[in-house]
Amino acid sequence: MKLLNIDYIPGGREFEALGIVKGTVVQSKNFGKDFMAGMKTLVGGEIAGYTEMLVEARQIATKRMVDEAEALGADAVINIRFGSSSVMQGAAEVIAYGTAVKFL
Repeated sequence: MKLLNIDYIPGGREFEALGIVKGTVVQSKNFGKDFMAGMKTLVGGEIAGYTEMLVEARQIATKRMVDEAEALGADAVINIRFGSSSVMQGAAEVIAYGTAVKFL
């Protein structure tokens, strides 16, 4: 499955748009890591536990989006975007979405 964050297929390849596909996940960290992240905010710097959580969440959301595209018979997903929002302390929703296309 070709995944692109541009709205065309390089090389001028023709395609048919099948529709919007998306994948979403709400991911949280365990209490121990959340507590340590709180301590890190006192001294500054990257909060590695949250970075890892968001990387994992993006991977899950992308896989769910690809699964939805495959179910439609798509060859690629173009114009991919990611969004995230906090749903509660220590938990974030991540969504991946784009346009599923089939090559002509």
